[in-house]
Amino acid sequence: MVWPFKPRFQKQIARIEVNGAIGSATRKQVLEALKTVEEKRFPALLLRIDSPGGTVGDSQEIYSALKRLRSKVKIVASFGNISASGGVYIGMGAEHIMANPGTITGSIGVILRGNNLERLLDKVGVSFKVVKSGPYKDILAFDRQLTEPEEHILQELIDTSYQQFVQTVAEARNLTLETVRSFADGRIFTGQQAVELGVVDRLGTEEDARRWAAELVGLDPEKTKCYTLEERKPLLTRLLSNSSTEQRILPQILNNRQLSGLAMGLDWLEFELSTSGLPLWLYRP
Repeated sequence: MVWPFKPRFQKQIARIEVNGAIGSATRKQVLEALKTVEEKRFPALLLRIDSPGGTVGDSQEIYSALKRLRSKVKIVASFGNISASGGVYIGMGAEHIMANPGTITGSIGVILRGNNLERLLDKVGVSFKVVKSGPYKDILAFDRQLTEPEEHILQELIDTSYQQFVQTVAEARNLTLETVRSFADGRIFTGQQAVELGVVDRLGTEEDARRWAAELVGLDPEKTKCYTLEERKPLLTRLLSNSSTEQRILPQILNNRQLSGLAMGLDWLEFELSTSGLPLWLYRP
């Protein structure tokens, strides 16, 4: 029997936001949302990305899930204020990409940072005795400088991760490896430049991307609405955005903008601490 109407979700476009640094929490939230998109059989997905990137493994898992979903759902990515490094990488999981002319994107590459507190520890008279199973077990230890062999090991790790990034962009955008390497040196560029380089398909707003997604699956762009799959905010962010909590635990001179900035700062601090010593696909201004 052929039903004369489509199920409710097949008349809508799913929408998922990726905001802020990409880490394990973002990966979990996005993967759960993508599973919902598949289960409810949405015909199209609008992926809104406002992210400077993040951890390599989490970005790769999101990309892989998007790539698998593409066989069932049309995916249009919309780059917002910034979609750089790992933000670009997960965008490669979409069939079509749209950016604003002034979107900050690019920063294709890998960065790994460690903290060297050797001088400070010497001044305060603190030292560590380390017993290890091999010469490189404490690589990137914060109480000493890297040795030349350690730098070589880490550079090989970075180079391998970089090649994975370049390969994915080349395959997703139908570009040669040499073409991608020509601009994949860590530089940032605008959405307009990204179109010229072949990283982005079109220039336009998120609303333009919504209309594009609707047209791709034969829905009326004037009537088709987005069903946003909200990501659950961290507990601290929810507490700081609650006005009653604000009055109890924070000075009343803080306004909502300051609270939002404080929450973002704390989120970044948590991200920095949790990713120290990890290779990152991240734009650091």
